[in-house]
Amino acid sequence: MHQQLINRCRQGDTSALEEIYRLYSKAMYNTSLRILGTTADAEDATQEAFIKAFQKIETFVENSSFGAWLKRIVINTSLDMLRKRNRGPLLSEEVLSFQAADDPREEVEREAEIALNYDKVIKAISSLPEGYKLVVNLYLVEGLDHKEVGEILGISESTSRSQLARAKKRLLEILQKGH
Repeated sequence: MHQQLINRCRQGDTSALEEIYRLYSKAMYNTSLRILGTTADAEDATQEAFIKAFQKIETFVENSSFGAWLKRIVINTSLDMLRKRNRGPLLSEEVLSFQAADDPREEVEREAEIALNYDKVIKAISSLPEGYKLVVNLYLVEGLDHKEVGEILGISESTSRSQLARAKKRLLEILQKGH
């Protein structure tokens, strides 16, 4: 079904472009919003990402997922916008410094003790330092693996893992203080 739309887009069919946009825009906007945090920036990044995608639609490989290909463009566009807005590295020195995590069993026990609703978790994620927030969103929310997160953020796989562990620990602290 979508392959026919993509083929029509490649031929310059504007109704196919509009249909692709209608099918994917809400999910892509939500992805961008989780990264950028503001509706205006997310709207801009989403629009820019769709323009890039339509300009590069010839590079899409048929045997892969169009949604995943588009999501990667949205994530990269959002991160570019975030870099421009922050005018510096996405991961601060404090965030990049690695400290050994506590016993993982203790972390699991603490996580199991905390039952919170969706809004509190989203609010807590949004209050994380930028680097932590990016890793949490890309890994936990967007479902990318550590290799993909590392490639997108320009960090190693092990740094992605450690940042996620530290972000989860910080999230737990934030959520526990909320009680």
